[in-house]
Amino acid sequence: MEMRKILNIFTVFVGATIVTVISLWIGHQAYTWLPPQAAAESVLIDDLISFLVTLGAFIFLGVTSTLMYSLIFHRAEKGDLTDGPHIEGNVTLEVVWTAIPIMLVLWIAGYSYQVYEQMGIQGPMELVHLHNPVGMESAYAAPKDEPVNALAEPVENIDVLAKQWAWVFHYPEKNVTSTELHLPSDRRIRLALKSEDVLHGFYIPAFRLKQDIVPNHTIDFEFTPIRAGQYRLTDSQYSGTYFATMQANVVVESPEDYHQWLSHAATQQPTAAHNQAASEYAQAASQSVKTGWTTVAPAASPLVNYPGS
Repeated sequence: MEMRKILNIFTVFVGATIVTVISLWIGHQAYTWLPPQAAAESVLIDDLISFLVTLGAFIFLGVTSTLMYSLIFHRAEKGDLTDGPHIEGNVTLEVVWTAIPIMLVLWIAGYSYQVYEQMGIQGPMELVHLHNPVGMESAYAAPKDEPVNALAEPVENIDVLAKQWAWVFHYPEKNVTSTELHLPSDRRIRLALKSEDVLHGFYIPAFRLKQDIVPNHTIDFEFTPIRAGQYRLTDSQYSGTYFATMQANVVVESPEDYHQWLSHAATQQPTAAHNQAASEYAQAASQSVKTGWTTVAPAASPLVNYPGS
């Protein structure tokens, strides 16, 4: 009997070890499921996702392996139709399997909120108290073996205007307006996010950044791009009929290339930028037979120095 008990403990220990190793491996694979880390803060989200995948894999494999073990080694003999042993409730077991999920939920909530605060994302409470804005910190994080020389203070201030259905970016330094967001790499960026009409969402998947933009409020949002390249900005909130067209290119380049682009754009005369929503609305309005529901007319095409490539 004693030997059987030892064998059962050894089996549980080996099984738990195997499940833990496999779960850690699956959690590490989660990094490859995501876009490249293009902002310093992106590593915070990637670590959080990896943690959640590891935890989910451990629970899933733990439950399924226990079920498989029970089916294989504790199944009734062929032809045995008798009832199983009568087992009364176990208070200790019930307390344990109630306490563990509660502790896991609190752990996940605490870790998630810590990331939320580090990234400086502003929620409803911060928007109520905009006179006392929450301080935002740089994550100073980057992919392994890739150092980042990010500055501690914001060095680039950019105004972002969201409207149905276009993004407009204004660079106060040179008084340049563009429908394409240009950013210098390895420099702290501060965006002043505004909405002209309804609720919008500033979302760049490669940066792991998403901030809701609330009408009648200016929301300061900071981050640090670290990887040169072209990325995509989308509206994460449903803002009306043509919200799917509300996208913009995000170009991260060296500080030298960025200032060169800024100087060149400042020499260009403002012209009306292409607006896909306005084009689609005009086509629908010119049809002799009206189809679909009546929708809000898109805002006028913005006048910009640089309409984008």
